[in-house]
Amino acid sequence: MSKSATDVMQDIVFSAVIDSIGALKAASKGVPNTLLRDLNSVHANTTLADLPPELQAAIATNVRAAFTRLLKEGYNVAPAGSAAPRTPPPPRPVSRDAQRHRRPNAPPPKPGGSDPTKPRGPRPNRPPKPRG
Repeated sequence: MSKSATDVMQDIVFSAVIDSIGALKAASKGVPNTLLRDLNSVHANTTLADLPPELQAAIATNVRAAFTRLLKEGYNVAPAGSAAPRTPPPPRPVSRDAQRHRRPNAPPPKPGGSDPTKPRGPRPNRPPKPRG
């Protein structure tokens, strides 16, 4: 039985975190103050270039291993732009009941309906409403 995508991703993330902690320890060369300084330098806006070289290498290795593992587990991994665009579902047929309740001589509904993002036509010039 194959693992679910959630289980695979949890395994990948867990091993990446463990490897990254080991890389931080290796970067500090056993000096506790250096390890603490490196840990404190990691925050939400930290970039890859801000990290120690050992940690950068560990992250790169883990990313490659994650994609390889996903492929081995049978999941498709592709760049964002390579996926085929989704086609919209075909329009639903109008029921006879809906056709029966339409006003006679009414123009057929516009395809697509009203779009709130499209600008409406120009508004007539009106004097401003009096305040009071």
